[in-house]
Amino acid sequence: MLYIEQLRVAVGDTLILDGVNLEIQEGEVHVLLGPNGAGKTTLLMAIMGMPGYRIVGGRIFFRGKDITNLDVEERARMGIGMAFQKVPTISGITLRTLGRLVLEKRGLTDALEETASRVNCLYLLDREVGKGFSGGEMKRAELFQLLLQRPLFSMVDEPESGVDLDSIALVGQALRELFERDQVRTKKRSGLIITHTGYILEYLNADRGHVLMNGRIVCSGNPRDLFADIRERGYQECARCER
Repeated sequence: MLYIEQLRVAVGDTLILDGVNLEIQEGEVHVLLGPNGAGKTTLLMAIMGMPGYRIVGGRIFFRGKDITNLDVEERARMGIGMAFQKVPTISGITLRTLGRLVLEKRGLTDALEETASRVNCLYLLDREVGKGFSGGEMKRAELFQLLLQRPLFSMVDEPESGVDLDSIALVGQALRELFERDQVRTKKRSGLIITHTGYILEYLNADRGHVLMNGRIVCSGNPRDLFADIRERGYQECARCER
């Protein structure tokens, strides 16, 4: 589904990622761990093709096609979607209007309110996107849009950030649905999730975890085991292991 080879990414004059290698198979969900400033969000932004994240080396392949130089719209049309950590406000556009536009692109008309209900977003539909949303409301609104889009590959940046315990359960259920985790025989959708607290692992059975430090992925393995080690020893142990 996704293959990244020796990816180097700069923001302005600063090199953030320096040789990232990553492979995610169809139907797999991976989590990305790492200290603040390690480049986790930069990796997601580079995969999405967002402006300001300049690829200076390496390549990104999606379903066998080199997308390194494609713009964000082309990547979205191919089936890549993203829920941002810091949700932008879109003045004058309600969540309902945005949702209808998404459904129209898919040739659907009747899934909006039912989908909003599943992530407790019904009362947000007639509010401007992101305007005055709480942390939990922002996360649920982003996942609502992803559920409507149904991308083949979804990236989610810290879904538990700023979210209360009740909302985390809803977010976890939405992610399981998004990645078809309750449909073992048919699941084909893949994803990459940044987690800082690891709470989301209680609600989503991820396949593999990776630790990003100093611009590179320094270790990979069972996500629960990795997070348990990090909680006990900190990221310093990952740095020592790398050396």
